[in-house]
Amino acid sequence: MKRILFLASTLLLLAPLSSFGQGLTSETLNGLNLRNIGPATMSGRIVDLAVVEKDPFIIYAASSTGGVWKTINNGVTFEPVFENEATHSVGAIAVHQGNPDHVWVGTGERANRQSSSWGDGVYKSTDAGKTWKNMGLKDSHHVGRIVLHPTDPNIVYVAAMGHLWGPNEERGLYKSTNGGDTWERIIHVDENTGVVDIAMDPSNSDILYSATYQRRRRPYGFHGGGPGSSLRKSTDGGKTWKEIRNGFPEGEFGRIGISIYRSNPNIVYASVEQGFQYNASTAYNERRAGLYRSEDKGESWTLMSDWNPRPMYASQPLVDPSDDQRIYMLNQFSYSDDGGKNFARPRQSLHGDDRIVWVNPNDSRHVIKGDDGGIGISYDRAKTWLFVSNLPLSQFYRVSVDMAEPYNVYGGLQDNGSWYGPNATYNSAGILNADWKKTGGGDGFLNLPHETDSDILYGESQYLGLFRLNKKTGQNQSIRPGDPKGKIGARRNWDAWGPGIPEPELGNAMAPGNWDGPFYLSKHDPNTIYAGTNVLWKSTDGGNNWKSLGDLTTKVNRRELKIMGQRADEHTPSLDDGIPYYPTLTAIAESPLKAGMLYVGTDDGLLQVSSDDGANWTDVTSKLNGLPKETWINTFEPSTHDAGTMYVAINNYRNNDFTNYVYKTTDFGQSWVSVAGDLPKNRVARTLREDPKNPNLLYLGTELGLFISINGGKNWVELKNNMPTLPFNDLVIHPRDNDLILGTHGRGVWVLDNLSALQELTPDALNQQAALFTIPTGVMINYQNTGAHTGDMYYRGENPQYGALMDYYLKDVVSKDDIKLEVFDLEGTYINTVKVDTTAGVNRAAWNMTYKSNQPTMRFGNRSFTPSGPRVVPGLYVARLTVKGNVMEQNFRVEDDPRIEISIADRTAWTAMVLGVDKLQTIVNVDSRTIRSIAQKVAKLEAEDKRLTAATVAEIKELNRMYGELSSRVRGLYGGVSRYMGIMTGDQEAQYGYYREMSDKLTARKAALLKKAIPQLNKKLKGDDKIIVDQQ
Repeated sequence: MKRILFLASTLLLLAPLSSFGQGLTSETLNGLNLRNIGPATMSGRIVDLAVVEKDPFIIYAASSTGGVWKTINNGVTFEPVFENEATHSVGAIAVHQGNPDHVWVGTGERANRQSSSWGDGVYKSTDAGKTWKNMGLKDSHHVGRIVLHPTDPNIVYVAAMGHLWGPNEERGLYKSTNGGDTWERIIHVDENTGVVDIAMDPSNSDILYSATYQRRRRPYGFHGGGPGSSLRKSTDGGKTWKEIRNGFPEGEFGRIGISIYRSNPNIVYASVEQGFQYNASTAYNERRAGLYRSEDKGESWTLMSDWNPRPMYASQPLVDPSDDQRIYMLNQFSYSDDGGKNFARPRQSLHGDDRIVWVNPNDSRHVIKGDDGGIGISYDRAKTWLFVSNLPLSQFYRVSVDMAEPYNVYGGLQDNGSWYGPNATYNSAGILNADWKKTGGGDGFLNLPHETDSDILYGESQYLGLFRLNKKTGQNQSIRPGDPKGKIGARRNWDAWGPGIPEPELGNAMAPGNWDGPFYLSKHDPNTIYAGTNVLWKSTDGGNNWKSLGDLTTKVNRRELKIMGQRADEHTPSLDDGIPYYPTLTAIAESPLKAGMLYVGTDDGLLQVSSDDGANWTDVTSKLNGLPKETWINTFEPSTHDAGTMYVAINNYRNNDFTNYVYKTTDFGQSWVSVAGDLPKNRVARTLREDPKNPNLLYLGTELGLFISINGGKNWVELKNNMPTLPFNDLVIHPRDNDLILGTHGRGVWVLDNLSALQELTPDALNQQAALFTIPTGVMINYQNTGAHTGDMYYRGENPQYGALMDYYLKDVVSKDDIKLEVFDLEGTYINTVKVDTTAGVNRAAWNMTYKSNQPTMRFGNRSFTPSGPRVVPGLYVARLTVKGNVMEQNFRVEDDPRIEISIADRTAWTAMVLGVDKLQTIVNVDSRTIRSIAQKVAKLEAEDKRLTAATVAEIKELNRMYGELSSRVRGLYGGVSRYMGIMTGDQEAQYGYYREMSDKLTARKAALLKKAIPQLNKKLKGDDKIIVDQQ
């Protein structure tokens, strides 16, 4: 037998860099499951709902970047049903009411946000969401609505909005008459205009209304309308169309939404966007259109009111199917009971930014709404709400960690503020919503704990809303730089911005800041912060005072920049919504190995470096070969291995370019090389991280997947494993626990515990038949469930897998007889055997840190359970992996729960005591088997009226009873002493002595029975009736 001591670190250093990528595939890593810790407390953006009307307990919920979820019990539980397709972003969903097994999903969010993702066409399920097939329109990118023919499921209409960030051909209204096998475009305007809404007359399926929509978003602004936007009607199933605007104002429109009154389809409502001086936030200075009502199927229209909040986002009315006066308007939850003349905006116990409302056509009290904070269900017509608290759809922009034990994860979320929560708890129920704490409001972004003061947290909301929070006291202080005169409440002053004149006194807007404004805490001084507006700022006193290091943008006047061939003016619909400031800084970093070595990136495509803490700057943008102009510098990653090495992830999708741009410098930014390697096309890079132990190991979060490279970026493989298709906006490696923490923009936080396998999976390891990787310290957590009963609408984030994690690699599949994983102490004493997987690739086993169990299997109906053996003594152990005769070993440490205080002497005595009780249990179990077998035989003979000696039968039954009772009591004692780590109570000591005494007595009585009574009894029995004693 060959013995191999696997020295991962040595192999890592000796492996030639050029050979690293060989043999590694995504499938190689499938054994490393990640865990989702949520949270669900704030949920995430729901953009559409599809409810089965004949059974409204069945609800499909479409999320903007978290796929589709389904409930069959009215929201008590939800399960993801659309999560492994090629996209995560959804814009529309429809269920065929006549055949609810037919479900359609249109991918790509229909909102036009600066954070909106995109899709790859339409999907169809014919088995109620169990499986999906892509039915085409892949370049439509965003789908506004899907309408299904009420009786013919093969007739489908799709409102394809087209690319948000640029022109493209595949947009307009599409119709299929063969269930999506082929499509006919029945409305086409131009490369800038798609269709955002489609509605079908419920009394005549040939009557259709559609809303065309011209819009374009760029890095520097948004233009939400134009001559292409219109409302149209067809009376022949889409063969011909006419524009309808009788009653609408003159001029160009923005977004239009449609709602037909189900009980009388003559009544149609439409929301129409038109206004004057949009303030780049949420409102016009003057609305010039609003909500319209038609009572003649759209031939003429009457303005009911100008209420149409933030139309770019979700301009959509909904008329109650049973009450034409009850109108719900989206984006800001509001309703009217007089046909839209007046709207109430009630205070919300839910998130107030609505995306979709559904009203039960059979009961107007039953309302469901989806918003930026999940799903609410009402049974009193939207007066009160039940919040669905089990949807982990949180949309993280950034994540970070601290050094607490267990460590906390911090992050900022889309329209749900900033939060932090534990990566693990001591609660057996897992990580609960209540474990998460809110630290800031608005849209949350980066949150960074102070390097040396665990009570202090730096965080931000949108546009660099920088704050310093004392978590202990709750005091929160704004430390945003650049506003010495204060600022107006609006995002900008239109009277000054429009004509381009200086802002008046007490009329100035805030200093320009990016939506995801950057800041950076220096590794060289815990009180030094760098932050970026259009200027790079530096503070050396924790943000109390700031010094300007200069405006590092191009200083371009974006009013001169065109969108769809036009310059913006005061009539431009939804002008620059979400982007009130440009150009601005987007990324900042300082080398942790060289103080003052700074890197800064902007949203107008500049990358600049300074080696003297900002005194002088060098523009190195041109050094990044292949990088287009005006890209978005997204994230820097300074190396912890080499002072001159820096990585940068850049994206350009805001210019309709979805290419992967990832670069590296090793000479302080003077030259750069691409490390995009063989990444799959069009994944869009978000964040790159360098492994702190292995500089050749890189992690890359993209809009469509997580990738790793083990050769410095030459080759990449997707790390998917048990995760759905997700956007990975940010990621971080915990410096102490060696975990990978992933911030997704749609399904919360995911954690890969223990990166040793990835760090040590060198080409040498891949070429071996097997390898055993470094084993992290195993901690014997004493989990408890201290909460009350909760019901089933209850989210539980996953705690780490219990046990000492043992990762190993198999080059090929092996038989179960060819592999064994055992644990020994340092003296070579066998402790236990660990269950293993025989699959090729990296596998993970978990030893529960106990001795081999001698406890009997307990049965509860159809279930069985074998109690674990006693917990081992803390200390060093050896894991021995044997594969086809080859032996690999790794030493590792086991520790007690850090909350338990016990001396090593008492701990050793406790273990010996538990082992003694366990041994007693084994003796009793073995002895009782013989008596139990005899008793079963005697019971059978009695049932057959065989002649038996009464006294012997009585002794057999009594011994069987006593053994059963003794076994139960010893098992109870074992449970009691093993649950509490410490000395026995007086009663427990007395019980232990009594049980040992009773065991000896019963053993003696058993011996006497077997020696005399059983042979005498057998003399009266013949053949198979004789009692055969199995001496054990």
